Amino acid sequence: MTRPLVAAFALALCAAAPPAIATSDFLAGALDGRGDSGTGMFARFEQSPYRGGGVRIDLMPLYLYEGEYVYLHSYRAGLKYDFGPGKRVDAFLSRRFEGFPVERIPDSLTVMATRTPETDFGLSYEQGFDWGNVFGEVLRDVSRTSGGTEWRIGAGTERRSGRLKLAPYFMLAARNARLNDYYYGVMPSETTADRPPYQPGAGVNGTVGLNGRYDITDRWYFLAGVSATLWSGGVRRSPIVEDRVQLAAFGGIAYEFTPTPRKDDGERVPLTFKVLHGWSSPCNLLPIMELRCRSVSTDDNTSVDAFEIGRPFIESPNGWPVMIAWYAGLLRHEERGPQPDFLQVNLYLKAYYWGFPWSERVRTRIGFGGGLSYAQSVPFVEARDQALRGRNTSKLLQYLDPTVDVSVGDLFGSRNLRETYFGLGVSHRSGLFGMSQLFDNVNGGSNFIYTYLEWKI
Repeated sequence: MTRPLVAAFALALCAAAPPAIATSDFLAGALDGRGDSGTGMFARFEQSPYRGGGVRIDLMPLYLYEGEYVYLHSYRAGLKYDFGPGKRVDAFLSRRFEGFPVERIPDSLTVMATRTPETDFGLSYEQGFDWGNVFGEVLRDVSRTSGGTEWRIGAGTERRSGRLKLAPYFMLAARNARLNDYYYGVMPSETTADRPPYQPGAGVNGTVGLNGRYDITDRWYFLAGVSATLWSGGVRRSPIVEDRVQLAAFGGIAYEFTPTPRKDDGERVPLTFKVLHGWSSPCNLLPIMELRCRSVSTDDNTSVDAFEIGRPFIESPNGWPVMIAWYAGLLRHEERGPQPDFLQVNLYLKAYYWGFPWSERVRTRIGFGGGLSYAQSVPFVEARDQALRGRNTSKLLQYLDPTVDVSVGDLFGSRNLRETYFGLGVSHRSGLFGMSQLFDNVNGGSNFIYTYLEWKI
């Protein structure tokens, strides 16, 4: 795709454009205040900074949650605190969208050690004014990838016209030498006739952009945006980097949930607790869900145990047999020898349906959850299977959680146990078929078939 076509496409996206950017997070404020959760899908398009890299097309699931003190924006999760009108501080973890392509590696990067996306810990401060917002951030690599640090300052404003909100912004980013050298430098061992050793060193980038949101209905809306980044001179002079302004755009569709209102302000929101034990399976997810494959017979014999807490926010809207809840889970991988045991954190949104003809006698629910999973180590089954296919791995992957369960109270005739469920499920990690840079373009994953007990208090 040529540069004019990329620019034209980016401008077209702006015709339907998240709300005003409050920080460098381009999903900041993507929820419009009517609900505290949302989901969807969008695509990112950007000119690769690397010579011959072309245009990157990156799919990303959209997971949005805005609590009073906690938030989740697909690639960024954090804590926030408002300490005055228009004043806010955040502490967050964020995934960086930089690194070498996994497939179709350009000639400029051949036989170089792969540079992978990193995870940053960040602190930010935002100050609101009548005309818009200013912000400052500092980010530090905590994934032991580059070891780099970046400081950002910027400002943005927001304008609304009917269903359309537009949010222009600008940002300056000061990056230290370790960060730039990792992603855009050339080590002596990587030298070729056309690629001398090079270290870009520290530098300052500048970015201008326009984000926006267009409401299709009260719940459905478009998100889109376009940006242009001028990299520091040290980066642009690198033998592996294109010396140009880097254009980028994104666009997608989202659905914003409106929580079921409480009957009164003092009504307590119930919590759901879940414990599970599962075994690794050689089956793929779809055959498991279709009951065509139920095997847990694997050579590694690895297993998982987990405890999860859920918070329903939509319960039986209009009397429908439906519930939607957020879940947070801590899962332990029992590797039994190949590597030490380790922990995994899952954050996901899950919908339930129980409108079956027999549910009045024995309530039966089917559920499907989707979200994010971060593991301290890559599970052995994933590392082994990906190595056999010659594919890469990632600690951060997409998480899916299909389940089926029945009410224990209905089975045994106990009203006190009606909201206690026993069931079967699948703990699934994967990388969206290699099409998401958020998951380091991983194609593959793992499945654990599990049994569980879930109850509400």
